[in-house]
Amino acid sequence: MKIIADENIPCAGQAFASLGEVTLLPGRGMQPEQVRDADMLLVRSVTVVDRTLLQHSAVRFVGSATIGFDHVDRAYLQQRGIGFATAPGCNATSAAEYVVSALLVLAERRGFELAGKSAGIIGCGNVGSRVRERLAVLGMRCVVNDPPLQAQGGHDDFVSLDEVLRADVITVHVPYTRDGACPTHHLVDATVLRKLQPGALFINTSRGAVTDNLALDALLAERSDLSVVLDVWEGEPAINLPLLQRVDLGTPHIAGYSLDGKLRGTEMIYRAACDWYGLHGRWRAADYLPAGSVIDCTAPGDMSVAATLRAAVFSTYDIRADDARLRMTLALPAGEQPAYFDRLRKEYPVRREFSTSSVLVNDTAGGAERLLRGLGFPVIESA
Repeated sequence: MKIIADENIPCAGQAFASLGEVTLLPGRGMQPEQVRDADMLLVRSVTVVDRTLLQHSAVRFVGSATIGFDHVDRAYLQQRGIGFATAPGCNATSAAEYVVSALLVLAERRGFELAGKSAGIIGCGNVGSRVRERLAVLGMRCVVNDPPLQAQGGHDDFVSLDEVLRADVITVHVPYTRDGACPTHHLVDATVLRKLQPGALFINTSRGAVTDNLALDALLAERSDLSVVLDVWEGEPAINLPLLQRVDLGTPHIAGYSLDGKLRGTEMIYRAACDWYGLHGRWRAADYLPAGSVIDCTAPGDMSVAATLRAAVFSTYDIRADDARLRMTLALPAGEQPAYFDRLRKEYPVRREFSTSSVLVNDTAGGAERLLRGLGFPVIESA
């Protein structure tokens, strides 16, 4: 079996080697002639999988190691009888922890407490629900807008988009769609943006085109009271550089890029491929994950709850490092900027999830211990 895989899918070669010959290629710009003789295609979100790419190929199975599928023409795959699988929820924990890190940075910069603030969550699926859990742990009052999920029933706590927009923090976690009953292309447009409350904080980690980037840029030129965190951008990898200069934190589409989440995604599409071909797969992501670490938060004197929380979170994932790397784009010649954006993603440093970092705290740090455990950290009390 011949397998073509995006070179940015971690351990794709090791995982799929038992199923066939694996060739690793850059995902962006993958060409029809490169996949013509392939039996299996493994991609991430930067590869458009449609008739143009596959019509003359032998591909019988496509796996996307992502939670989204807006880059895949699923109707065409179904028409051709091509198997398809994604990795729903694989990086949801990582994306939720990205939001936590961003909020802690901005709370410290702007001098406010997260506890008691309201959070409006647009989209409450795999990622949004995890964000909601963590923000509740931090003492924030969460309201949710998700019309497709609301239509499925089973919950009665959904609110309108207008009510969500009255929150102190707005965070977006929807799939990208142009059609259907609830399209999300430019869901956050100029009209929606103008409804943000004074001093509001807006976060988008879903897809770039869910937010009208030009409208957001124009709004930020007028309103210095707003704080904005963007992980996703319209036109990636050629992003809006004036907008990057205006946002508080900007990162190169890496919110879900923990090693744990990426390997989880590899294992999910590996198992789906094995099921499709009726094979027994033995590869496990857990065998390729390094050991966790211990974070010492027992500094001389009692650390405050807030300081302990920041120390633990930033030791595991500090969003400011990703923001600094992306801002280096601004010093590059125009022709080199898109390639640099992609290189940041390809060469992304190893990042682990909170659950892999045990936090050593003083036995008097009861408030901090509760928050740390609620965010997923194992906690060790010092003697």
